[in-house]
Amino acid sequence: MSTTGHPFRQFIVKVHGRCNLACTYCYLYEGPDRTWRARPAAAPPAVLDRTADRIAEHARVHALTTVSLVLHGGEPLLAGTDTLARFTDTVRARVPAGCTVRATVQTNATLLTEDRLTVLSRHGIQIGVSLDGGRPEHNVRRVDHAGRPSWPAAARGAHLLAARFPESYAGILTVVDPTLDPVETYDSLLELRPPSLDLLLPHGNWSSPPPHWGDVRHGDWLCAVFDLWWSAGRRETRVRLFEECIALLLGLPAATESLGLAPFDALVVETDGSIEQVDSLKSAYEGAARTGLDIFRHAFDEALRHPGVAARQTGAAALADRCRACPLLSVCGGGHYAHRYRAGHGFRNSSVYCADLERFIRHVAGRLAAHAAPALASREGGTP
Repeated sequence: MSTTGHPFRQFIVKVHGRCNLACTYCYLYEGPDRTWRARPAAAPPAVLDRTADRIAEHARVHALTTVSLVLHGGEPLLAGTDTLARFTDTVRARVPAGCTVRATVQTNATLLTEDRLTVLSRHGIQIGVSLDGGRPEHNVRRVDHAGRPSWPAAARGAHLLAARFPESYAGILTVVDPTLDPVETYDSLLELRPPSLDLLLPHGNWSSPPPHWGDVRHGDWLCAVFDLWWSAGRRETRVRLFEECIALLLGLPAATESLGLAPFDALVVETDGSIEQVDSLKSAYEGAARTGLDIFRHAFDEALRHPGVAARQTGAAALADRCRACPLLSVCGGGHYAHRYRAGHGFRNSSVYCADLERFIRHVAGRLAAHAAPALASREGGTP
C-alpha cells in the first residue's frame, strides 16, 4: 500500500464544463478564476476512460472498499444521461472486487425528465439538486443566459424526482442567504421532500468578503434553522451540517469540508483531464485549484504530495495560531479552507466566518447540554 498521505475517496469528475444557467452569484463562472474558458465544454471519451483507470488504480493501491463518484459540471446533464451511465458503469467495472462505487450527479434540476431520471435510476446514480430554496422568490438569482427564471423548470424536475424516483433522490444543496427568512426557507425546502439537506455558507474570504458579512447574520440564520430541525425531533430530513456538528461535539468522527479536522479526501478531474483541487478554491484567485497534474501522465497519488492537498491533510498543524489556541478547534477545524484565504498571506488564517461558526457551534452545544441535563439528573437521582 502507498504511504503517500490519506487516500482520496471522493472523485469529482467534470463531465461537462458549461452550465445552462447563469446564476448571478456563481463563484465558478462569475468569480476570479477563468481557467474554464480554455477547457473543452464536455469531457472527451478518452478523458473519461483514463479517469476510470485512475480511480480503479487508486482504489487498488489503497485497498479502498468504497469510493464516491460525483458527476459534476457546469451542469452535468448537458453531457447526456447515456454518457453519465456509461462512465459510471465503466468505473464500477474497473475498480477492484469488493470496492463499492457510490455515484451521484449534482444538477440544477432544470433538465430532469422522466426519461433521464429513468436512465440514472437504472444505473444506480443518485441525484443531488442545487436550489436556493423551495419557492420562486428564493431563486431569483438563478437565471438562464437570457435572464429568464430557472425556477419553473427546476421545480418541475425536483417534484418529479421526489414523486417518481424517491430511491434515487440524494438531497438538496442550498447556499445560505441570510437575507431570506430562515423558517420560510427551511419549510419551503422540506416541501420538496429531500432525504437530506446540505447547507453551505457562501464562498468568500478575507480579501473578498461574502455579502452581508460582519454581523454574524449567517450564524444566526443557521441557529434558527437548527432550532427548527432540533424541535422537530431531527426526523423530517437529515441536515448534514447539523449532524456532523453534533457528532464532533460528542467526540465522534465526522467528515465534512466545513467542520472538523478530518483529512480532506476529494479531488477534481476537469474536462481536459487536469487533476485539480476542489472548485471552492477558485473563489480565492485565478489558478488556486491548479496542481499541474493530469490523468494521462500522473497517478492520483502524485496529487497527494501537492502542497495544497498536504496542507488539508495535516489537521491542526496547518491552521493559524489563533485557531490552534481556540477551545472550539476540534469542532470548527478552522472552517472551510477556501474561506481562510487572505491575499499575500495564503490560507493560514482563521475563517472569514469565524464569528458565525462560533455563534453556531456554541448554540448547538447549548442545545445538546440542555437536552442531556434532565437525563443526567434522572440517572444521578436514581443512584444509591
